[in-house]
Amino acid sequence: MKKDKDFDTLAIHAGEKEAKAKNALNNPIYMTSTFTFENLEHAEKTFSFENDDYVYTRGNNPTLKVLEKKMAALENGCDAVAFASGMAAISSVILSEAGPGNKVLAHKVLYGSSYNFIKNILAENKIDSKLLDFTDLNKLQKNMNENVSVLYFETPANPNLDVIDIKKVSKIANKYDAKVIVDNTFATPYFQNPLNLGADIVVHSATKYISGHGDVVAGIAVSNNQNYIHKLKFDYMAEYGGVLSPFNGWLLLRGLKTLSLRMNKHEENALKIADFLKNNPKVDNVYYPGFDDREDFKIIEKQMSGYGAMISFELKGDIEKTKAFVNSLNLFQLAVSLGDTESLIEYPFAMTHRDYTQEELNELGLSKKLIRISVGLESAKDLISDLEQALAKI
Repeated sequence: MKKDKDFDTLAIHAGEKEAKAKNALNNPIYMTSTFTFENLEHAEKTFSFENDDYVYTRGNNPTLKVLEKKMAALENGCDAVAFASGMAAISSVILSEAGPGNKVLAHKVLYGSSYNFIKNILAENKIDSKLLDFTDLNKLQKNMNENVSVLYFETPANPNLDVIDIKKVSKIANKYDAKVIVDNTFATPYFQNPLNLGADIVVHSATKYISGHGDVVAGIAVSNNQNYIHKLKFDYMAEYGGVLSPFNGWLLLRGLKTLSLRMNKHEENALKIADFLKNNPKVDNVYYPGFDDREDFKIIEKQMSGYGAMISFELKGDIEKTKAFVNSLNLFQLAVSLGDTESLIEYPFAMTHRDYTQEELNELGLSKKLIRISVGLESAKDLISDLEQALAKI
């Protein structure tokens, strides 16, 4: 879908006519499980997709359709499917493109649940998988063959902010008819549009920045292929049952209206905090896409319009100092998740990424001391003061 309006306008207006009640500024919440028919002929036309009417919210709902159309517009896709969680979206999309005898290749640094699903659960479905370094395109090319049906990665990746060249990975995948699935949660459609760069499907944990307020669990998948969206919605989302509540869909619509404003402020704060951390003598390594001395900075500048608000870093000293630092913070809340108005801090390899073994961490070049922060919308001055007082205690 070609954008005929700017992002800010689409975030507010795209899809809004799909279900709007007469003269209502905001779309209603269609909190109904079932939709009725005028007669059997009406039912037949609906079940056979001869019209766009509704049957049952597990398959389709007017409120969720507005959300799907809006997300498709923001990601330059033709349509989208809303899910009950980010993992419902991720698992359904991967299973929709990989079956017994196929192979899934994934970048080796992933969100913990995605990592577990790809490494362990796919095998139970007789689907082979392999985790490797997608920043090494030669290595990726050597692992491609006719059995590879999916290339899956996050960019920036969770938790070390690896950035993958979407366009070059997509070109490799196209030679083998493999589908490229990109998790765009960290960047959001405001800072990155993977479909524009050759990806086939984009997934989001909408729990994060799309919601922005820490009150929704949801997932979204977007594609440029309408037939695929139909299959994903009715053969996977509906049949596996990962349906999003219309109320949660309405909350996401509310959140999307301020996405660009929030992302600009998130990034503004993150740039200041990343610079503070990088220049603090007690900090060892800082990982942030906005540093122009990164080896992959040319890729970042080419495929992203902003750097986001996720920062990971390590402190000098042992793990006990890391724990003491985390426990001394006041404004930064210790919690999983990200993208909220509140600033959050996480200790990944004791929390969301605890399934990684020490051997795997060594291979990835990651330390168990790694700390991840999601920079919120508070005053950057106050957030830096909080970091300063915690660093002073170690």
